[in-house]
Amino acid sequence: MTDKLELTDEQWRERLSPEQYHVLREAGTERAFTGKYDKNKQAGEYHCAACGRLVFESEDKYDSGSGWPSFVRPADGDAVEEHSDTSHGMVRTEVVCANCESHLGHLFPDGPQPTGLRYCINSAALQFEPEEA
Repeated sequence: MTDKLELTDEQWRERLSPEQYHVLREAGTERAFTGKYDKNKQAGEYHCAACGRLVFESEDKYDSGSGWPSFVRPADGDAVEEHSDTSHGMVRTEVVCANCESHLGHLFPDGPQPTGLRYCINSAALQFEPEEA
């Protein structure tokens, strides 16, 4: 893995929309069922909206009913990092992009097999690239 992408706060603000900045850089969360990728069923790849790193693939996406895009695993073992998140009076596992450390969402142990995991990810944190026909 190469060096992590590090930008100033001003550079992030120039690069991202206000909603993306709030989610990716301030660990915000979009409202459930409002994200553009929640119901997306196209084949393709999901990249970090901040830096472009491949983080999830459509073959690992499923409809969790939670209102956010959900995946059973990251694109590869180095795509994301997990950190303890004790904000809002809860203990959760935060999921961040391994390349730029932007907040993507959270990880929960209530997903389907084969992993039993649910990577609950904000649409605003993703950029989808459809598979070419």
